[in-house]
Amino acid sequence: MNQKNHDGPKRDGTSSARERLQAQRDKERTRARRVRQSAVAGAVVAALAVAGGIAVWVSSGGGTGSSTDNTAFALPKQASDGDKPAVPVGSARARSTLTVWEDFRCPACQQFETGFRPVIHQLQDSGKLKVEYHLATLIDGNAGGTGSLNAANAALCAQDAGKFRDYHDVLYSHQPPEQQDRFGDKKYLLQLAGKVPGLTSAAFTKCVRDGRYDGFVRKSNEAFAGGGFRGTPTVLLNGKDLSQFKGGRVTPADLKKMVLEADQGK
Repeated sequence: MNQKNHDGPKRDGTSSARERLQAQRDKERTRARRVRQSAVAGAVVAALAVAGGIAVWVSSGGGTGSSTDNTAFALPKQASDGDKPAVPVGSARARSTLTVWEDFRCPACQQFETGFRPVIHQLQDSGKLKVEYHLATLIDGNAGGTGSLNAANAALCAQDAGKFRDYHDVLYSHQPPEQQDRFGDKKYLLQLAGKVPGLTSAAFTKCVRDGRYDGFVRKSNEAFAGGGFRGTPTVLLNGKDLSQFKGGRVTPADLKKMVLEADQGK
């Protein structure tokens, strides 16, 4: 009897250890598969120069977040209406337009911003580039939560105050890990607004808390879901997907060169 009692827990412990090991192996295989899928997706375009080479980053998946119908929605100042709502940044007279489909919770979007932001700002400020930002909620759909939606709404509230670009950059600079829905906390979004001079106000606070532009974001995400895109960020220069240039390995210097050539009519 004592021997049986001893063998029972031993077998249970061995079985439990094997199950944990199998679960860990399954997790590693899933992670490896996601990495392989990201490497070949080819639909996204964030190319960064790293350690003397080029890396292509992508966040992809089947989730689309919340959808909406064709009912009217509130429109931020100077934002475009229609089937593909967007926020323009830069001179309307610029010869080149960069179209960016992004998600504030998306790590690949943050990597794109980190690598390309200085050049994009320079081209915007010199009047040579206009950027149209389309906001998606891909990560909310994939990982759950409301951070993509809430952050996008807060950025549109910042647009009303003429601070979209500044707050946009702050959000990416403070992006939480993908599985952490920190941006789902509106108090945190309001806290980050304090890092943008002149943004915090009663109007901005009410806009964020009320989700004033949630409908705009949902409409934009609906356009993303129906656009045939595989992931975020998706970036197009003058209507052409940058993933089609140089095998998707476009660097900030390449982008600058293309914009300058377009500005000179080449």
